[in-house]
Order: sequence, then structure tokens, then C-alpha cells
Amino acid sequence: MNSLLSPAQGPVSRLRRLSLVPISVHQWFLLLFFMGTVAHAQWKNETYALKGGWNAIYLHGEATHATLDELFPNSGDAANVLEVWRWNPAPDQVQFTSTPLLPAPGPPEWNVWVRGGASNLANMAGQAGYLIKCSGTAANSYSVSIPQRPLPPSATWVRHGANLLGFPAKTAGGNPKFSTYFATFPAAIAANTKIFKYIGGDLGPNNPLQIFSPVTETLDRNQAYWFSAEVVGDFYAPLEISLSNPDGLDFGRTASVITASLRNRTAATVTITLTESPSGAVPSVPAGLTPIEAAVPLTRGGLPISAGNGNHTVVIAPQSSVELDFGINRGLMTGATGALYASLLKFTDSSSLIDIDLPVRANVGSLTGLWIGEASVTNVVSKVATSPGSTTARPYPLRMIVHVDDSGKARLLSQVFLGTLNEAGDPQGLCVQESQLKPGSKASALRFSVAHMPLDRTIDDTGSGNSGNVALGAAMVRSLFLDYREGTNPFVHLYHPDHDNKDARPDGTSTPKAEGVESFSVTRQCTFDFASTAPPGVTGWGTQVIGGTYSEILTGLHKEAIQVSGTFELRRVSEIGSITTTTVVNP
Repeated sequence: MNSLLSPAQGPVSRLRRLSLVPISVHQWFLLLFFMGTVAHAQWKNETYALKGGWNAIYLHGEATHATLDELFPNSGDAANVLEVWRWNPAPDQVQFTSTPLLPAPGPPEWNVWVRGGASNLANMAGQAGYLIKCSGTAANSYSVSIPQRPLPPSATWVRHGANLLGFPAKTAGGNPKFSTYFATFPAAIAANTKIFKYIGGDLGPNNPLQIFSPVTETLDRNQAYWFSAEVVGDFYAPLEISLSNPDGLDFGRTASVITASLRNRTAATVTITLTESPSGAVPSVPAGLTPIEAAVPLTRGGLPISAGNGNHTVVIAPQSSVELDFGINRGLMTGATGALYASLLKFTDSSSLIDIDLPVRANVGSLTGLWIGEASVTNVVSKVATSPGSTTARPYPLRMIVHVDDSGKARLLSQVFLGTLNEAGDPQGLCVQESQLKPGSKASALRFSVAHMPLDRTIDDTGSGNSGNVALGAAMVRSLFLDYREGTNPFVHLYHPDHDNKDARPDGTSTPKAEGVESFSVTRQCTFDFASTAPPGVTGWGTQVIGGTYSEILTGLHKEAIQVSGTFELRRVSEIGSITTTTVVNP
């Protein structure tokens, strides 16, 4: 079919053969799902050079946050954008043989937005090619910016079909040639393939224009090109990035490590440079988009990406792969719970082939929940004058239980139960006494206790000597008081007459003794200094693991206060923020 279609049938189409196959329900579902999912919040304002007539652009990010009327308002150069067509490749599409498939209304391969007219294209999804028609002729030039959320690179080559694709090629310092960029995927530019680009003006024999010399033609990252290559695959660059999280480096509020695999398909050793930059400004249209607190404090091997420590370059041997583990320093994320941090991690290479922006995001997590771990006492200040140093022969463990409620209040607990509460609706929850569990369900409940504390102690930030709560980089002090009459006081021995706090009489009666006669009250002032950064080799810091330096001052055991210190580490075993407690028992 070499004749032109009539105007009523839409723009010119010079196809010898075209078999239109409707997109399946499953394909439409996936398309709508990904278009409607807002998984990223980084922003980059990409500027596209357009000409009057027909252009082809490629979006490396998604612009689904706004309608096309909002993306192309009736002002500035954007007012000259008249139509936007998105290509929806069908796997069974017959390959074009003369010139590429050109837009025509009706076929499922195309969705269209027309300024002021009927449209079935709601917004612009990412990693997709678009045809854009502008007013005027090829002599008219326009500069149109599209704010978008960068996406990890991807591409799908369809055998027996037309591929409208773009590639994350480097632009600074000169665009790479087609022949260089596709050297590791030669089928895309083989002699039996056809490549076309749009140069503006009306659709016809010269627009789109066929590329005949891949050796001299440069690759523009913002343009989309038609390929008729008889090949299938997922090639998008000679240097590929695979992520453990397909949404990018998305740490959310709990993740601590994300792995990226870098593959060098070329025959040369390359050096990858990593550069983190803040997100662009959040678009003002439409209103209500999530604000960004600051850039993500991204790390690699525990070291900041931005530091001048060699942590920003990676050398990859020919046809080899390396894995990079990225983390974040949540101690530097000082925003309110849920606050969004976002930035971009740029990958460029020494061969000047790629320029890839990976989205990086994280939310300030909550430390709400039940934390259990132990302090490891390694130092005790001796009160013996001739005893040098303070290091213990071996660490002494002290189990610790801390609960942080929804308001941020932290409680040091001597015991806690996790099970079905004796409340309406039989909720699963936390309590500090067995009587607060539902009768008949105690067998399935869990109990955690601390041997070095008296039972039924719930110590929060109120009361004498108590201050602070759980927070990275902060200190929490909790004071534990042991009355001289308590059975858990180390001076008290129930069956020893010299340490029972009783004055025995011959007639078998007794009177209680005052404090300081047989026993003494003891106060333990426990200080938890929470570290902002994780110790080497610890993952999940600030989300599933917290810790730092532990110290304790004991008064009443000796005529002088005794100081002990060490480290502590707590792990979150539940994110339940409510707990059924009783009145604080800590006189």
C-alpha cells in the first residue's frame, strides 16, 4: 500500500502492509496500572527542542502527575504544541517496510491528545516515545520543558513490529555516534534494518527521514527513533544497571540497603562516575504534590557518595559486572515522620556513552514499636585504689526492653506480653501484665522479661532523673529505683537474719529496720546515647536496628557512685505503637 490515506483517515501513512492487532485486556490493565501508579517523587525538568510540524521525543521519566493541558498550557512555546501521540507497541505488529507507522486515529497502537479537541491520552507515561505536532513549519523552533519523575532505564524491542525508542545517551561533551552506542547490539543498526528520525515539517517523504549512516549520525537522548530491527531484547545502553528495587533507589521508611548491578557490555574497561544531586523543584501545577524536605543522605560502603573519598567512581572490566550496595544515613534525616527526601544519582562513564539518572527517595521513618536487645558492659570504674584501668575481663550482657508509643514516648520495661488483649474485639497488642491478656489465649502469647529489673516496672520520661526519648543522635536517660526493702535489692536476703531488714525478738515477733541498717536503697541511672550512623557491617540502622553507647551510674551499692559503660543494640520486634500499661511503678 503505497498510496496516501485521505485526510479523513488521518495523517499520511505510507505502508506496504499493516496488520492492526488490538491490545489485549491484560496489556491495557498493565498500561493503566503503571500510568496510574505514582512511585517516585524526584523531579527533573527536561527541555525538548521542537520544530514546527512533526517531532518525536522520548521521555526517560514519567509525567503522569499532570494532564496534557497542564503540561502544555496556552502560554509561551508550549502553546505551539497542538497534538501529542503516544505509540503503544503491539507484539504481533507487522514490521513496516517502506516508512514507519505514522499516526492515524482509531488503531489501538496510538493514543492522542489534541489541543481543544477530543482526546484519549490522559497523561505522559515514562520510558515511552511520543510524536508531537507543533504549529508552523520546520523553520520554527520551540523550547518546551516537561517536568517529570526520572525512571530507571528500560527498553523492549518488538520483533516484527515498529519500535519507537529513545536511549539514555550522554550529551555533555558531544553525543555518541549510533555505530559506537550500538556496537554491542549491532542488530539494531544492521544493513537490513531501517532507522528514521523526525526533523519537523509536514509528514511526507522527508519527515520522518531515514538514517543511512550510523557511523556519522549522532544519538540525541531526547529524540525517539523508529527502528525496524528484526530482533528482540531489552537493550537500552552498552552499560546496563539492574536494581533489586525496580522503582529505583527507593528506601521508603524502612529499607536500609539497595543493590545495583552494573554490567559492562563493551570490550573496554570503563570507569563509572556516581554523582548525587538534589531533586528539581516540585511542579506548582497541579497543586498539592508532595514537598521534598532535602536530598537523600546516600551512602556506599557506609561513606557518603558526595565525599571526596573515591567512593564516587567504579571501574568495570570488559564484559563484566559489579554489584554496588547503597545505603542511607537516616541520622541526617531530621524532618518530621513521613517527610520525603529525594534526589538523583547520575551514572556517567569514561567512554562518554551514557547519562543515566536513577531516582533516589526515602521517607523519615518512625521508631514506634517494641525494641528488644542488650547492653554489653565492658568497663567498670574500680573503687580499689590499686586497681588500674576499667576494662572488664569479658563483656557482661544486660537485656533491655524499650517501647516507643505513637506519640514518641519511650518506656523502659521489665516485661512485656505480645498477644490477644482482654479488650473488646480481641485485638492483638502489647501489655505489661499477664492479667491484661485475654483468658484462654495466653498459650499463644509471647512474654519477654528482664532479669536484672524488678517486675512490673514501666519507666518513661517523667519522674526524677528521667529525660529524652528514642531518637538517632540523641540521649535517653531512665532511672531505676530499688527500695531498700524490695526483694530484688541486692542487700536483701529473705532467709538471712542479718539481711532481711527485720529486728527479730525472742518471742518470735519482729519490727522492721530503717534504711541503712541492713540494706540500702539503690538507684541505677541508665543512659542510652543513640548513634546517628551504623557500626561497620550493620544494616537496617535507624529502621530495624538502633544502638550506641550505654552508661550507668549506680548509687547506694558503695559509698561512692559506681560507673559502668559499654555499648547497646536494640532490634525492632513489633511496630505496634500502643501498649496497655499501668501506673508507673518507680518510686
